[in-house]
Amino acid sequence: MLTFDAVCKQRGTHTILSDISFEARPGRVTGFLGPNGAGKSSTLRILLGLDRATSGTALVSGTPYRRLSAPLRTVGSMLDGSGAHRSRVARDHLGWVARSNGIPRRRVAETLELVGLAESARTRVGQFSLGMGQRLGIAAALLGEPGMLVLDEPVNGLDPEGIRWIRGLLRGHANDGGTVLLSSHLMSEVAEIADDLVVIAGGRVVASGPVATVTAGYASLEDAFFGLTGDPKGAGR
Repeated sequence: MLTFDAVCKQRGTHTILSDISFEARPGRVTGFLGPNGAGKSSTLRILLGLDRATSGTALVSGTPYRRLSAPLRTVGSMLDGSGAHRSRVARDHLGWVARSNGIPRRRVAETLELVGLAESARTRVGQFSLGMGQRLGIAAALLGEPGMLVLDEPVNGLDPEGIRWIRGLLRGHANDGGTVLLSSHLMSEVAEIADDLVVIAGGRVVASGPVATVTAGYASLEDAFFGLTGDPKGAGR
């Protein structure tokens, strides 16, 4: 389980996050939604030990990410694309990621096959399309066979076949008892796959719960999103 308990983040006099509290549970896909600048990336960065909260806790199965001995075996993540240097070939990028967490080398080939990049294993990342880069980032997240996945905009740059593939991958992971925390701007994709929703605006949680609960009284998830986040262009209740 991924647990956020009263997470606050101040940067000088500016409040980035205020009392962020929610859970992403096993067997569920949790959609994490909010406008640009709402605090989604800051929340995920704090969870993954890339930033520190001013107060509150963000825990991975009750433990701070920084204290996990081999974090990629517990939680796989993708923020800001593949994270690979453009001069590296895909196989070598995943190779050093595997070594850093004591993951068997065989997982490199297995994971490249899983994400559809087996034929591009020796291709430099700088030659990848945006969609191929996304697949490589997802491969790195899956490398340690983690029970939990944290993905930020995983379908960005994917073609329709790729979007359908990632949808099935994440749904299957949750159906097998895994935890998925998914941040995306594509409402149709979140509506298709999510079991639970967390919506933030202005650094605060404005709604959370099962999809049916959060969207009750709205015609669609998109309408709910605009109504809950206060966008004047959105449809209200």
